[in-house]
Amino acid sequence: MKKSLVVFALAILLMPLTAMAQSDIFEKYSGSDNVTYASIKPKMFQMLAKINIETDNKESQEYMDMVKSITSFKTLATGDKVVAGDIAKWVKSRSSSLEELMEIKDDGVVVKFYVKEGKNEDFVAELLMFVNGLDAVTKDLDVSVNGKKRGMESVLVSFTGDIDLNQLSKLINAFDLPGGKELDKKNNK
Repeated sequence: MKKSLVVFALAILLMPLTAMAQSDIFEKYSGSDNVTYASIKPKMFQMLAKINIETDNKESQEYMDMVKSITSFKTLATGDKVVAGDIAKWVKSRSSSLEELMEIKDDGVVVKFYVKEGKNEDFVAELLMFVNGLDAVTKDLDVSVNGKKRGMESVLVSFTGDIDLNQLSKLINAFDLPGGKELDKKNNK
């Protein structure tokens, strides 16, 4: 009886650790066959920061400075409705600790940008972009990843670092992600 009580107490104590391990949606689905996952690690951004590119083009230099300020980039994309639903729940749970910057709705697709403020109002420590409902506009496209036909329902993108919000639209446009042009318009008002 005493042994059972000790095992039960340990199980209760370890439950928060198990929940924390599942709280990172990127880690949870990084190995899933139903998900396309990409992660650029901090070491890669450290290497980029060491590249000294001399350029007379001010815009190119600003772009390089912004890229150097990023410490992490992660993305998940899936056509699986169950996984997409799980990602949507995770985003909703995270949204309370982030500020919603923008929402775009078009033809059944919803794009939301969330940020965590950085050192001042012009910088963000984290940018989270969530696109949901892509299946409605991509169902007729022939999307293949590693030779497999894939549907596309949801995309989740996370940047962390010390990112200049005024330069953010350039980065989003460089990755050809939705919302870059709208973010440009919002920053130039």
